[in-house]
Amino acid sequence: MTHSSSDRDQQAFHQHRNLLFSVAYRVLGTAADAEDAVQDAWIKWSAADRSQVADPKAYLTRIVSNLALERLRSTRYKRETYVGPWLPEPILTSGDIAETVTGAESVSMAMLVVLETLSPLERAVFVLKDVFDFSHAEIAAAVERSEAAVRQAAHRARAHVRARRPRFTADRARQREVTEQFFAAAAGGDVNALMRLLSPDVTLWTDGGGKVRQAMRPIVGAATVATWFASLGTVTYQGVEPADMNAELVEINGGPGVVFSGSGRVIATVTFDFATDGRITAIHNVANPDKLQAIAEGIAHDIGTW
Repeated sequence: MTHSSSDRDQQAFHQHRNLLFSVAYRVLGTAADAEDAVQDAWIKWSAADRSQVADPKAYLTRIVSNLALERLRSTRYKRETYVGPWLPEPILTSGDIAETVTGAESVSMAMLVVLETLSPLERAVFVLKDVFDFSHAEIAAAVERSEAAVRQAAHRARAHVRARRPRFTADRARQREVTEQFFAAAAGGDVNALMRLLSPDVTLWTDGGGKVRQAMRPIVGAATVATWFASLGTVTYQGVEPADMNAELVEINGGPGVVFSGSGRVIATVTFDFATDGRITAIHNVANPDKLQAIAEGIAHDIGTW
């Protein structure tokens, strides 16, 4: 193979790299596993007879979809035996994704939690069809199933997601405003102000993975959740004194979120689901240090829908 054709092949891969990561991340729910799938896809792409590849995008999508499916099946047991609630691994997202409702919703913590309840095949088919708008024939080739099987999986997945997906419809400006108000109130220990921002049946999910101390079950109810957050400014959290803790408002998984840091490390992220009136209906708090590497690296991913 000539040097120029090798350069073209490398360029073709990098042209579609964001797409490959985006598919793998939505299927797997972890940035680390998605990066591994993309790297494995590069190895397979490098070893393939690329002169026979008519459509690099479809070919690469097929490779990464299969790799993600294999990895998801192998990690299922680990997630079933996980200590406490399992939440997806948060990532920083670029500002562009906020402008595309489909992109932002499909990568939100709430949606990834819903996708976790699908079978591996249903999850891959839903991501490829409903998020990236691949045809049933293209998906059938990607996941190595018949087109009829893909249509059935897509129907099941869509019905399941429709029944469980959150109905957050507050606009972006309102979401950011409420997020800012929430953390001003939390920093000041103002329980009453926090309660005004929370829906009565708000649920807080905390993921420590057994690595750090977190609630082992969801915390439900505005008063309980408000009290939990109001205490953050008065207690040592993961070995960090309140005076040494920083909170930064950033975009996480397509929406406003907060990164907590202290003692030279990221210690937690918090993201929200919002009701139509702007009140917070769910909070996802990830503190498992194994899931904070992508945030700590500070790389914002472009994970739109192309």
